[in-house]
Amino acid sequence: MHPDTIPEFAIVGHPNEGKSSVLSTLAEDDSVRISATPGETVVCQQFPVIIDGREIIRFIDTPGFQNPRKVLHQLQNLQDTSDNVIRAFREKNTGNPEFREDCELLLPITQGAGIIYVVDGSRPVRSVDRAEMEILRLTGLPRMAVINSKDAGTDFLQQWKDEFRKCFNVFRVFNAHTANYAQRIELLDSLKNIDQDWQATLDTVIEAFKKDWTQRNLSSAAIITEMLQECLSYTIARKPASSGDEKRLKADMLEAYEKNIRRIESRAHHKIRSLFKHNIFNYDLPTRSILHEDLFSESTWKFLGLSRNQQIAAAGISGAGIAVAIDAATAGTSFGLFAALGGLAGAAWAALGSKSLAQTRVLGIPLGGREIQIGPVKNIQFLYILLDRSLIYYSYISNWAHGRRDYDAPRAEEKKGPDQGGFAAQWDSGARDICSSFFKEATRSNGSSIPEAEERMKDFLVEQLQTISRSEHVKII
Repeated sequence: MHPDTIPEFAIVGHPNEGKSSVLSTLAEDDSVRISATPGETVVCQQFPVIIDGREIIRFIDTPGFQNPRKVLHQLQNLQDTSDNVIRAFREKNTGNPEFREDCELLLPITQGAGIIYVVDGSRPVRSVDRAEMEILRLTGLPRMAVINSKDAGTDFLQQWKDEFRKCFNVFRVFNAHTANYAQRIELLDSLKNIDQDWQATLDTVIEAFKKDWTQRNLSSAAIITEMLQECLSYTIARKPASSGDEKRLKADMLEAYEKNIRRIESRAHHKIRSLFKHNIFNYDLPTRSILHEDLFSESTWKFLGLSRNQQIAAAGISGAGIAVAIDAATAGTSFGLFAALGGLAGAAWAALGSKSLAQTRVLGIPLGGREIQIGPVKNIQFLYILLDRSLIYYSYISNWAHGRRDYDAPRAEEKKGPDQGGFAAQWDSGARDICSSFFKEATRSNGSSIPEAEERMKDFLVEQLQTISRSEHVKII
């Protein structure tokens, strides 16, 4: 294969063996049609992988074998009359409805595509499987077999391996429903061994995949850092119509404050989702995930490591999630007073003290008027809550295989995480120093920030994302 040639692989196999799931996961394309109904795929369809505007590899979805024994019988009879029995079979059976899907399946093979043969490893080898393998052996093309298996310990794996050694250059066990980035790269790396002439081209493909993943992590780190900066520095200010309107206005402002912070976080998560090419399906996170809890709920703050006093405060706020300190001042003169917000603060104020999430101030404005302002955030714990939730979301979205479509089914195979605590709970003092410096700059009262603190946060996040990418299991919290 010439180094500039785009490598092309036909995904072939028996119907409902997982061909489309493997293709969707390898191509990171959730537009691949996956169905439990046999015969849904009747024509070949190409799925190019494009990185930086350039196609680097192409996968082809094919119909499943329909008549492998009959096809093999014809191919064996054609061996004495043709040097290319696959092309001869297609020419002989063009227009024959009995072999319509089989002829379509063999089309990319006649055009020189490499072969990825997919079988379901949860069942034993059958005579029809041996016929399919012999057909593919007769093509003479580079080929790899994939055992699409959810259970690496199945009793039939050795049987499949023994059969594959007779007909294939390379074979691998691969779970298209749970394969993460590292496992996809390993499978692509195995393709290099199917033919020496393909190695240089596939090396280029694998390098492009790795660079693309690194860029996604860099972009994700930038998205999270921008979200943190926006949330931590966010302020909202309004003028009460009269002194009697302050209580209601403060409650409305707290509600608006939380709503906007949620919007900022949600927008960042959506950007990360787009980076990892989940463009069609919007699956639900695992039922027990902490991300189902509201950002400002007591359970979120408790689970992700809030101190006991802060937990008491959060509970006392009755779900509002913000304890409010009020610096009362009129006409520019500070009276050094603290005002409570009735039911919104209550007994929570005493427990929370100066560790309020966002500071609320009543400020003097010209002509003797008054302005109420909430923000910026004063509690560094909120930084860790936002960080944890973003890293948890990243761990889900970056490791969700595109070939997996059981969005509503129980996820028993997922590894359960710790009873309490997120990623930040494991960080050392150096990591916390980075977070502390960033927090101070993000919440500076003059609205300015120091780029060095922001860059250190981005670099730190890239390290965290790379660690998550290499992890064997997704952290389910």
